[in-house]
Amino acid sequence: MTGSSLVTGLFGRLAEPFTAEGVFDCLAGVVYFVKNERAEYVVVNRTLAERCGTQDKRTLLGKTAAQAFPPPFGRSFWEQDMRLIASGQPVLNQLELHLYPTGLTGWCLTNKFPLRGSGDVIVGLVGVSHDLHPPNESAEEYNSVAAAVRHARAHLDRRLVTEDLAVIAGLSAYQFDQRVRRLFRLSTGQLLLKLRMDSAAEQLRDTDSPVVEVGMGCGYADQSAFTRQFRRTTGMTPGEYRRTFRPLATDE
Repeated sequence: MTGSSLVTGLFGRLAEPFTAEGVFDCLAGVVYFVKNERAEYVVVNRTLAERCGTQDKRTLLGKTAAQAFPPPFGRSFWEQDMRLIASGQPVLNQLELHLYPTGLTGWCLTNKFPLRGSGDVIVGLVGVSHDLHPPNESAEEYNSVAAAVRHARAHLDRRLVTEDLAVIAGLSAYQFDQRVRRLFRLSTGQLLLKLRMDSAAEQLRDTDSPVVEVGMGCGYADQSAFTRQFRRTTGMTPGEYRRTFRPLATDE
């Protein structure tokens, strides 16, 4: 008996569709959702409801991300949903900035997959995002990568590659990447991107430096390349981010 027939046999015997909602309600720091072909929420877990400022999950049902989250975050999530529904291409390990009810922001990794009906038609999507937290600095493994991470933070304007950071850590490139994944839950490339975006966001919030200078200081050769990456990661252009978190700021 094949895996497919086993699944079909089991799910065909269920009294009601299995949505995994109850399972994901038990997981703190994890957002889970199912949406229809209009990108409206059909299933949400408790964490997602709390992120949207409500204890009643039912208030989100039938809404899109653009309606559930404040702009420009909600718009960005909705646009991502619609691209997936139109293309059928999943979103895999996308590093994203999220806004919490406290007004603080935090990073997460997001995965979204299309749901297909008969005739291979996309009828919705399912997604999960898990929060990223600072590594456990007391872990024995942390000391071996700490110097390399400090070096990366101090030289974001340069080209940084895993092999060079591994040498600083006294490890092979493979060993270094594996330790980074265990400690940060990110690949080395994703960690470097997060460091660049963290630095850029801080400068946009706390300084008056022109966007082009912020981008160059974070390793981007021109403003357009920086803007594309910043928008893909945060859902906002650098100018939008600055206006959102510094309401009195003006465009460069």
